[in-house]
Parts: sequence; C-alpha cells; structure tokens
Amino acid sequence: MEELRFRVPGMSCSHCEHAISTELAKVAGVAAVEVDLDAKSVRVRGEAIDDALVRAAIADAGYEAVAA
Repeated sequence: MEELRFRVPGMSCSHCEHAISTELAKVAGVAAVEVDLDAKSVRVRGEAIDDALVRAAIADAGYEAVAA
C-alpha cells in the first residue's frame, strides 16, 4: 500500500475536512484518507494512487495541496 502526504494550508474547520474527504473518496485506488486539521495535513493511502488525481480532488474541494 502506498501513501501520499500533503499540506493543505487553507483547511480550518470540519467542513473543510468533510469536503476534502468526500472528494478523495472518489479517486481510484484510494483506500483511506486521514485529515489532520491541527497540522493542516492530509494523508492518503491506497494502491496505485495517482498524485495528480489526488491534487485535483483536493482542488475540486476548493483547497490547494502542497507536497509535505
């Protein structure tokens, strides 16, 4: 299982967490998503995860992903 980590500086509330988690759940290969509001970070785990698709999903939720 591979893992991708991102900083998402714009996250500030549970709505942010829900929006990002919902979009990431739609990405092929994603098995688990962990959002840490305090650290403003997102960890995605799964098989054959496409970095560009994960970044696009975070952007679709309205946030910018920065490599952690």
